[in-house]
Amino acid sequence: MVNLGYTAQARYALKGRTMFRIDFNKLRFLVCDDNPHMRRILRTLLHSFGAREVYEAEDGATALEMYTHYVPDVVITDWAMPIFDGIELAQMIRQPESKGNPYAPIIMLTGHSEKRRVTVARDAGVTEFLAKPISAKSLYQRILNVVANPRPFIKTKTYFGPDRRRNTANTYIGPERRVGSGEMEVMQQPSLLDKARSGI
Repeated sequence: MVNLGYTAQARYALKGRTMFRIDFNKLRFLVCDDNPHMRRILRTLLHSFGAREVYEAEDGATALEMYTHYVPDVVITDWAMPIFDGIELAQMIRQPESKGNPYAPIIMLTGHSEKRRVTVARDAGVTEFLAKPISAKSLYQRILNVVANPRPFIKTKTYFGPDRRRNTANTYIGPERRVGSGEMEVMQQPSLLDKARSGI
């Protein structure tokens, strides 16, 4: 059992200047990794955070089937898997007309953290990126971030997913400032914070 110095019932997240208690027991997780040892590590960590509903898949096809059946709140997937990989899984989840919740946060795990891979994952609709070997603290921080600080979703002709920009301030006015690339719709995703907030 991993002890992070927190109570098993509730964790705290800071949003703005307000602190919220997060009850992991109210969240449903889908873990997808072809390595059974990695799935066991993730399941153990999630249980130590207080999560009780943790579903597991060993490949992308099984994960997609479980995703549409169980409708998890958070998806944690490996990049390299048989049948189809984590990038293809993310792209299938991010289809606005797909079954399930296309807004579910996706945390991508990989042993390769080159900038090119991070960009590919981001462009597939991945919410957070986590390089292996993972730690309890890094996984915990990624989950808290997607629950307490969700990014708005962007829908264009070629992309549907969380806003790919981390810094949304429009203060930069230099020659490489991003300009709009056609029509885009900005949508607020359903809040996991409301679901996971613990009643005190």
